[in-house]
Formats: sequence, structure tokens, C-alpha cells
Amino acid sequence: MSNVENLSPQIIRQVTKELHELITDPPEGIKVFMNEEDITDIQAYIKGPADTPYAGGVFKVRLCLGKDFPQGPPKAFFLTKIFHPNVAKTGEICVNTLKKDWKSDLGIKHILLTIKCLLIVPNAESALNEEAGKLLLEHYDDYSQRAKMMTEIHALSLKAVKSMDLQSSSEGPTAKKHAGDKNIAAEKKKLLKEKKKNFKKIVRFILKL
Repeated sequence: MSNVENLSPQIIRQVTKELHELITDPPEGIKVFMNEEDITDIQAYIKGPADTPYAGGVFKVRLCLGKDFPQGPPKAFFLTKIFHPNVAKTGEICVNTLKKDWKSDLGIKHILLTIKCLLIVPNAESALNEEAGKLLLEHYDDYSQRAKMMTEIHALSLKAVKSMDLQSSSEGPTAKKHAGDKNIAAEKKKLLKEKKKNFKKIVRFILKL
């Protein structure tokens, strides 16, 4: 549900300004999209960092700004399925920056960078996915293998996101969204056979546990 009507014009201007800056000068490995119909619904793509089980995949995340923003932290979710200690099966993200360590002067960029860092250094002590947290602490190789397979099956490919970027450079905001979605859907269909093979791999892996 949109909270635009609950935010002051000053906050709306501040958020809009930061989003434009993130779009024109994005942090490395992060691409932000602005929902012009609802400024409180922020979506972004985060590239899986190198040398992690998430490398090679691109993950879609969502930030939902509440009516008390920026005094209260936004809620953050992975829209892409991911095997990670700090991400619940519902996609909810648990990180101290969005809880006890939240400060009203922390911006959208800081939040997205924190989520990206969480892919590099998971925190098993605040696990929302207990299975992932346990494997991370006790059997890292198994955790890594499971996370890699989930990335192969569910994450977007770099090629799909690049294809979307090329399309979005020449069309308006609404067309950008639909064209990007179509390109991603086409790419996912193209990779379906390969992902089915990966799914069989993960089933065999689970049976061995």
C-alpha cells in the first residue's frame, strides 16, 4: 500500500532527488528503478558480488517506505528467491541497519549498499532462514553449493539485465517497465532448459544431505 499521502512534500522531494542521483550515477553493481506512480515503492537490481555463492546472478530487491520515514526504517525484501541466512522465505531482509542501527539521515544508497554487503558477509547470528544460518556456521561448503544452485535457478542473468538496459534507454517510463519485463521473460524462457537441469542437480544434492 502506498504511503505517499503520509509523507511531507519535503520528504517526497528528498527521496525523489536521491533516486534521480542513484539512477544517473548508480553505485557499482546496483541499478535503481523509480516508480513514478508511487515514490514509496523503490525497486533495484543488485549484482551478485564476485567470489560469493551469488556471483553471476542479479537479484531484484524492494524497499517500502513507511508513513514514518525517515524517522522509521523502510522494509526491505528480496523479490528474487535466494538462499541466505538473513533473508526469510517470504523475502524479508533482516539487517541491523534497518532495525536497531537505523538513523533518519541514512539514505536509500546506504541501504542498498548494506544489502549488497550482506551478500558478501552474511550474519548467521540474526538468521531468518535457520537452515541457511546453520549450514553457514557448520558446513560452509554445503551452504555455498546450495546458495549457488538457488542463484542459478532463480536469479536473473547479467545478459537479461543488460538487454533491459538497452531497451530502457530509448523509451518512456511506462514503456521501460513493460519492455524490460518482456525482455526478462524472453530471456528466462531461453534459459528454461538449462535451469531445469540445475533443478535436477539441486534435488540430487538435497537427497545426499
